[in-house]
Amino acid sequence: MKILAIRHGALGDVIQALGPFQAIRRHHPGAHLVALTGSPYVALLQASGWFQEVWADDRPPIWRLPRWIETISRLRDGRFGGVYDLQTSSRTSLYFFLMGMPRWSGVAPFCSHPHDNPNRVEMHTVDRQAEQLRMAGIAQVPAPDLSWLDADVSRFAPPERFAILVPGGSQHRPGKRWTYYPALAQGLAGRGIIPVVIGTAAETDLARGIIAGVPSAIDLTGQTSILDLAGIARRALFAIGNDTGPMHVTGAVGCPSLVIFSAESDPARCAPRGAKVATIRRPVLANLPVTEVLQEAFELAGLQKT
Repeated sequence: MKILAIRHGALGDVIQALGPFQAIRRHHPGAHLVALTGSPYVALLQASGWFQEVWADDRPPIWRLPRWIETISRLRDGRFGGVYDLQTSSRTSLYFFLMGMPRWSGVAPFCSHPHDNPNRVEMHTVDRQAEQLRMAGIAQVPAPDLSWLDADVSRFAPPERFAILVPGGSQHRPGKRWTYYPALAQGLAGRGIIPVVIGTAAETDLARGIIAGVPSAIDLTGQTSILDLAGIARRALFAIGNDTGPMHVTGAVGCPSLVIFSAESDPARCAPRGAKVATIRRPVLANLPVTEVLQEAFELAGLQKT
């Protein structure tokens, strides 16, 4: 049997789907399992070892008909015996009909295994997907084994004592960005901890602002893959960052991770999950002082704040 599991992304969404993905793999041990995801996450899911194939779907707009036809033809030709739609979007519900209405777990009208909880959108993503899979016959969705989520990061020469800072986030939602990372970096450096700045290449200016005040800080923006980030996080004292994808990675691999939330997102619905994840929230992030963030991070990591 061929089984399809769908989760496109962003990064945090894909990380939160790793538990469900592994549960699907365990429920169908002999199946040919295919993942459908965004192209930035193909290498990540290939590294998991759970899938025979990982297909990229970058969700072309409807007016790009050749791309749509290519995507739907590939899905129809896959002849999947079952589909777990963890994306549950209008696009993937349309896939259900265009694929000929196969056995389907999701929210598509008339699908065989609907997630019909009317309060599903109020649930945390991890809990919502676990309930969806229970309704489809997968009783248990435990935390995933992520021992594979690692990399050789020696080329980055990480210092002995360092903390990850993630000062970026969605460019379209500036209200989710706490802006006091330069002062935070100075507080860390004063305690003998080197700040290592993580983010996309578009966030290099944020790293430069930190390095201007702390020359010992390390700028890795635009240089790390998802696996690299996981490898660095496994070796960090802790991570501090905004509500953005990399913090899901740091939390998932066990790095003590303090995630900063504003009123623009709700940690009860989307916070990273992990054994050592904590959140701190202010409706207006300008009202969150550096001293409080430092105190919370040191307590989370079990370190003395000297």
